[in-house]
Amino acid sequence: MTTHSGRIVKIVAHRGASKAEPENTIRAFRTAGQMGADAVELDVRRTRDGVLVVHHDPHLPDGRVIIDTDRADLGPSVPTLGEALDACAGMWVNVEVKNDPTEPDFDPADAIADDTMAALIDRGEPERWLISSFRLETIDRCRSIADAAAVPIRTAWLTTVVRRRRVAPHESRPRGAAPMGRAAAARGARRVSSGRPAGERVDL
Repeated sequence: MTTHSGRIVKIVAHRGASKAEPENTIRAFRTAGQMGADAVELDVRRTRDGVLVVHHDPHLPDGRVIIDTDRADLGPSVPTLGEALDACAGMWVNVEVKNDPTEPDFDPADAIADDTMAALIDRGEPERWLISSFRLETIDRCRSIADAAAVPIRTAWLTTVVRRRRVAPHESRPRGAAPMGRAAAARGARRVSSGRPAGERVDL
């Protein structure tokens, strides 16, 4: 899609087609593709037995904490990261690594970053993956892993507020992850400018 200003934009389905289906589910991801989305955003966490699963909140609807629950006990509505990526065939995927210091599954050692990057590298197709997180240290870890493996996986540091100024090159380029605002986080599908160079504002 091209805007009146000539910019090319992409349609990103936030947690899948989350207005048409339950968010972050296989149905939501498949429906996003059927509806013509270019990409999907999803959230990754770890279970007690170390499985990467896709769920936005650290708690399940019944109150159980995902990090304190084994994968087998989550039920079919919570897909593994691998299952979710399979359902996103034909689209690129923004994998948001959930690692908030205020949440019960916070991992200061960033092992979740290591596991997520290993899973994506093993799948190949590095150009399909964009890794993001609100925790800068987590994104730094992902960036260093990608660079060490010489794979072109993109990274982005999510922020709740982006200042109305151009980000100086020294602020974003050494890490290779430009800040990305989340002003449209509640929408079921979001438009994202593509091909933006490091140092420019991007809204997700």
